[in-house]
Formats: sequence, structure tokens, C-alpha cells
Amino acid sequence: MRILFLGDIVGRCGRDAVVAALPTLRERLRLDFVVVNAENAAHGFGLTPEMARALFAAGADVLTLGNHAWDRREIIPYIATAPRLLRPLNYPPGTPGAGSTVVELADGRRVLVLCAMGRLFMDAIDCPFRATRDELARHRLGATAAAVVIDFHAEATSEKLAFGHSFDGQASLIVGTHTHCPSADHMVLSGGTAFQSDVGMCGDYDSVIGMQKTGAAARFWSHLPGAHLAPAEGEATICGTFVETADATGLALRVEPLRQGGRLSPVLPAV
Repeated sequence: MRILFLGDIVGRCGRDAVVAALPTLRERLRLDFVVVNAENAAHGFGLTPEMARALFAAGADVLTLGNHAWDRREIIPYIATAPRLLRPLNYPPGTPGAGSTVVELADGRRVLVLCAMGRLFMDAIDCPFRATRDELARHRLGATAAAVVIDFHAEATSEKLAFGHSFDGQASLIVGTHTHCPSADHMVLSGGTAFQSDVGMCGDYDSVIGMQKTGAAARFWSHLPGAHLAPAEGEATICGTFVETADATGLALRVEPLRQGGRLSPVLPAV
């Protein structure tokens, strides 16, 4: 199976770039499945139902969120009706929406997608390790699920690596989101799970992690709250992680980064 995970969409330029590029990427890379983190799509903070529908129509199979999941209040009633839109599964019981979903492809293969959020330098929510362990106990890679994709939305590289090694062999791909800077550590772990600490963002890299430079930098100079941050709206770079899995086991055969457009050096996975 060929899977593409696209990192955090930031603002209009990121949304427009993904919507425009995704149909071509699906065809060119012969993709079976696409997951997109969309938690910063709405002016840098949250996601609206209209934006979610546009991303699904462009070819995203599942959308994931993170610590900005509830920044747009209108997403709360929508997420209850959209099983392929995931918030972190380790939010407390009773939180709207779900943290995992199983999607059946046209050929009958089933893909489990799971979203969890870290706690180091993040909100004090339930344990992502225990929540993920419990969810994975309901499925078995290569048997009940042909592939398992996990979005670990976290700040610290140490927590992301510990998470990846903890579930090595139980997932096809574990990819980190949230820091918006693509890491160079894409690899297949010893148990066969593809891993990357952070996939990067789909947004304007002439920015401070997707936000306009002047306002973002002023906060560091003055240590005072300033004007509301706004996303940079130059040409976006699309950042993603591509993984190809073995049909028999669901484990990764190879993993490669994807970068397209904007300011970063381009990389396109081999077909």
C-alpha cells in the first residue's frame, strides 16, 4: 500500500496548495491512502467544516487535528457527524468526536488511523501512550488492518521518539506533527514501522512556523502580548511523508519525505 501523510496546513496558502496539488499527487505517486493534518487551516487556528469538506473533496481520506482542534467552535457539531475527522484520542472521556477511525478502501482493505497528542510542553491531558496502547489492542496490523497510520501531535522530539519506539511493529507509519519544521530523521525502525519526528507544514516558510514574521518576532523581543498572529500568505511548501508497505504484514518497506513548492529544497518520492 502507498500512503501519504501531509503535515499541518497553515492558513489559506497552505489550504489552496494542498487542494490544488493533492489530485495530481494521488495520481503521480499512485497513492492508496492520504492523511492530512488540518488543525491550523483556518487562518492559522483550527478548522471549519467548509474547509474540511474541501480537503476531503480534493482527495484526503482522513483529516487529523491537535491542540487547536476547538479554536473554531463550528467544528464541534460537525466533528460528531464526520468520522474521518479526528481529534486527539487522549482528550478526556466525553470530548466530542473520535481519536481513531477505520476506513475501508474500495478493494476491501482496511486502514486504521489514530491521532494522539503529547504532554511535554503541551496541555495536561490524558496519557497518549496508554490511550494508544488500548486502541491498538483492538486491531492487529496485517490482519484486521492492512495498514495503521498514527499522527502524534507533540512538541518534544524526545517524546516523539519514545512514542515511535514504544509502538514499533504495531503501525505502518508514525509521524510527528505540531512543530511545523520537517525533520531529517525519516527511517524504518527496527520493528518495521516508518517514523519521522516531524513531517513539517503545508504553508509559507518565509515566516515563523507559518505566521507572519513581524508580529511573531515582536513577541520574543518585548515578551508582551501583541497583535493577533496571522498566517503568512506567500507561496506554500507542501511537506509530507510517503510510505510504501508490505501487503502481507502492513509494515513499511520504505519511507521518503515529500517537499514541493515554496522555499524549501524539493523532494519527490521515487515511483
